[in-house]
Amino acid sequence: MSIGIDLEGLGIIITASSRGIGFHIARELLKRNARVVISSHSSKNLDNAKKELSRFGEVHTVLANLLRREDLENLIREAWELMGRVDALVWNAPNISCEPCLLNETCYDDWKEAAELHTVAPGYLTTLLVRKWLEKGMKGKIIYLNSVSIKEPMPPLILADTTRAGLIQLAKSVSRTYGKHGIMAYSILLGSFETPRAKENLRVIAEVRGESFGETWEREVLSRTPLHRTGRWDELGSLVAFLLSDEAEYMLGSTLVIDGAMTKSIFL
Repeated sequence: MSIGIDLEGLGIIITASSRGIGFHIARELLKRNARVVISSHSSKNLDNAKKELSRFGEVHTVLANLLRREDLENLIREAWELMGRVDALVWNAPNISCEPCLLNETCYDDWKEAAELHTVAPGYLTTLLVRKWLEKGMKGKIIYLNSVSIKEPMPPLILADTTRAGLIQLAKSVSRTYGKHGIMAYSILLGSFETPRAKENLRVIAEVRGESFGETWEREVLSRTPLHRTGRWDELGSLVAFLLSDEAEYMLGSTLVIDGAMTKSIFL
């Protein structure tokens, strides 16, 4: 079944997509007739995700640890072989091991992991794809899924917020340099979407504060938006599909916010 924009068989890589945000994005894009490659460091999670997603369309899996250079290279190579071409990348990242954690609780290895996950990995995947698209004379699109917490920092996410803020610069730079070749990038800042990991993080915070999960969820998630709810996956899917379509061409390099007016800042 097609919903809204028809992506007409586009070949799309979605990273960290066996569960959570990446999984739901994969499902929404499959509903819109895209072909997808999902990735994860867990073969079990990939198998489970493929079983569930296959009823929506063509889905392939590639085992990939985003912290390993050879896995990043293999992801691009295998995705191209599986789908015949790669038209787009939707970058999504898992959580850093220690988060949620405060600055004084971090160590050198935590910062190294954050930089490798939120800067090196998306940057290197972008390099690999841009090279390939230029070599083949192809157009291509990249969407970096990010968080509104880079606008209004959340102390327990200091590592992620500091290192993924550069994705806005990356999207703009890619678009300004390669837009004339039809290669474009965008950044989406997400508010609250209900995922298993989001709830796990809030449970940790609730425990530290000595309050119930319900109290923390109400204050940190629901009460932050006038809609008093989390985002819906069809809303996010529609936004991603729009950016992957030709209708968003003149928005190349843009940063978009989908947070139910959760953040108060009017500037990026």
